[in-house]
Amino acid sequence: MPLLEKFYKIIHEKLPEREMILGQFIRYFFTGGVAFIVDFSLFSLFLYGFEWHYLLANLMGLLGGLVVNYLISISWVFSACKRTLNQKKGLEFLLFCLIGFIGVGLNQLLMYLMVGHLVMNAMIAKIMAAAIVLLWNFGARKILLFKTKKEIG
Repeated sequence: MPLLEKFYKIIHEKLPEREMILGQFIRYFFTGGVAFIVDFSLFSLFLYGFEWHYLLANLMGLLGGLVVNYLISISWVFSACKRTLNQKKGLEFLLFCLIGFIGVGLNQLLMYLMVGHLVMNAMIAKIMAAAIVLLWNFGARKILLFKTKKEIG
């Protein structure tokens, strides 16, 4: 059995059920990890490979991570939830993106403050900002887009 399949099986056997908010948060954390790898890779590519300004490089990474996060969230994290806008998928994606863009703004502000004013290393600041924004994104998306079946009735 390939390593990725073993990892996937272990995750499914060990994680709390998707109906539970803890199970959703843990899955969202893993999803955020995958999205962060895409984000961080693009950030690094644009920052060091193309020598773009750190805020523009950060924005490009965040946008790539946003798309990955949406795709995994609807198919794996919140699949046991009643989707508030299930019949209006375009609006759902728009709201998902709006929450993400607020997260991008928060991330950009944190990067600006930590790198621009506190003179922190950009890579360390990126990790700290991502952790804070993870909490914002999960909470807002859970409340606005993905109600558990138990909450709906």
